[in-house]
Order: sequence, then structure tokens, then C-alpha cells
Amino acid sequence: MIDTIVIATDGSESVGRAVDVALDLAGKFDAAVHALYVVDAGEVDSSPDAVREDMRHALQERGGEAIVGVQKRTDRDVTAVVREGRPANEIAEYAREIGADLVATGTRGRHGENRFLIGSVAERVVRTCPTPVLTVRQLEDEGFEGVEAA
Repeated sequence: MIDTIVIATDGSESVGRAVDVALDLAGKFDAAVHALYVVDAGEVDSSPDAVREDMRHALQERGGEAIVGVQKRTDRDVTAVVREGRPANEIAEYAREIGADLVATGTRGRHGENRFLIGSVAERVVRTCPTPVLTVRQLEDEGFEGVEAA
């Protein structure tokens, strides 16, 4: 039984299908939905001191937009969460904290074009998360048809 789903989003177009699949599953199982965006502390820390706080603010703002993007795709209540840290670690930790039954993520995010096969964050989440992880690939020419209940 799936009671709680965490949708890990970075706001990229490639995560859209993962959001749709996760929301469809949430509807079929009447599961609670948590949309999680992680401000990558590495990006913030590697920025010049003079713009570090502006970078943090911009990434938090992007996170809010990513969460709103999830909320707009459904009429279900979505718990919105923006955290800061190492994305894979924060996703796994958040899933553990709330007792999630499933984490859903895309396979390529904002940096996905530079990755081979599966994004580095998605790969680390799959390897380290104590919760089952559903990775959903963005298909170029196919629309989302939904998930059939078993």
C-alpha cells in the first residue's frame, strides 16, 4: 500500500512526466503527496562570496516555483517542502523523516544533458534511499497516458 509519496523536483521539464506518474499513483492509492525541492548547497557554496546570498535566494525562489508547478498539476493537497543540502542526501533523509512509502523522481534534471543514462542525483537516491524509488524517464514524443491499477 502506498500512503505517502515524495515527489523530488528540480523544476525542470524533464521531471514533468515523473510528477504526472507520481500524482496518478497518489490518486489511485489516495496517498498524501509531498513535493520536495532541494537547494543544492554545493552550488551555493561554490558561488563567489559577493553573490552567495543572492544565489541562495534565487535557488530558493526556483524551488518555490518548482513546488507550485507540482501543485498546479493536481487538485490534491500537496505538502510543499524546500530544503538545503546535498540533494540526494536530503531526499533520502526527508523520505525517512516522514515515513514515505515511495519517492518519485525524474532521471535527468537541470544538469541532465551532461549525464549518461541516469542523472547523478537520481542515481544516488536510488542507491541510498531507504524508501523504494520510482525513476521516470521523460519521453521525447510520447504523452503521459496514466498508470493502470493492478
